[in-house]
Amino acid sequence: MKFALLFFVFILFLIGCSSDNKENNKSSLSESTDLKSDSIQPIAIVIHGGAGTILKENLSDSLEAAYLTLLDSLISSGFERLENGEIGMDVVESIINFMEDSPLFNAGRGAVFTANGENELDASIMHGRERNAGAVAGVKRVQYPISLARKVMENSDHVLLMGSGAEEFAASNGVVLIDPSYFYVESRYQSLLRVQEKEALNKNTQKEKYGTVGCVVLDAYGDIVAGTSTGGMTNKKWGRVGDSPIIGAGTFADNSSVGVSATGWGEYFIRYSVAYDIAALFLYKGLSLQAACDEVIHQKLAPIGGDGGVVALDKHGKVSLTFNSKGMYRAAKNNNGVKIVAIFE
Repeated sequence: MKFALLFFVFILFLIGCSSDNKENNKSSLSESTDLKSDSIQPIAIVIHGGAGTILKENLSDSLEAAYLTLLDSLISSGFERLENGEIGMDVVESIINFMEDSPLFNAGRGAVFTANGENELDASIMHGRERNAGAVAGVKRVQYPISLARKVMENSDHVLLMGSGAEEFAASNGVVLIDPSYFYVESRYQSLLRVQEKEALNKNTQKEKYGTVGCVVLDAYGDIVAGTSTGGMTNKKWGRVGDSPIIGAGTFADNSSVGVSATGWGEYFIRYSVAYDIAALFLYKGLSLQAACDEVIHQKLAPIGGDGGVVALDKHGKVSLTFNSKGMYRAAKNNNGVKIVAIFE
């Protein structure tokens, strides 16, 4: 009987220890889960299709719907690919490829015309991990300038190639050069004629001259990638090159700070190193992403006539779509519940 009583007490002791261990394990599991939740890498994507004098009264309902539908589709598909673990470089390149294929945007097939009736294309791409970058300017026979910019980054010792040299590099890297007639879009040609007519009458034509496309992502591996592609300015002369292929002006990416793609009057964006200035304000002055974008776009550029805007994101996945013009084709999405698809102010 005494032995039975001792055995019963021993069993109760074991049960108590088991219960304590379960509580301890439960507590450890909860802490581990919390830590894992806190360390989830944010992801985000922002895109733009150009900024300028974009007025609702000048855009038909059907055309406005076409822009919004396309922007929404691109931002949703790009974000889904980031969620699935696709690297940022691939997402940026493919999103911009799609925009380069669309006559809705001043890039690739929708590029505007130079004064002599040609299409000259510029693009750049930058990876924020080691600040690697590639760019091309003034190419006329490359269907996807952003893809060639990536090849410059990955397959050469250079950052920026231009004109016939860039096309020679393209051919040596397996890029099929196309007939320039591929880029002809009637509405873009009519814009050239309209601008030249106004120019002959000494009228202001600046508001019709620019547009760009761009994409910036923060991927699941903490890498920030930014890319920009453009057909430049309508009626541009003398081989003019804007900010889009200039690293630090139209494009910038740095994993420790921000990624930026710009659109607007390129001369101002070059002179004020807009993309890098935003990163510097974030990194060295400690401004938030939005405050940095506001300072550059509204306080520095706007007073001197630097019309345009940027799409940007920071290393935390916060986004900014900031412009001082009448409109900017834009979209953004992150895993903090932000989704924006818009055109006008």
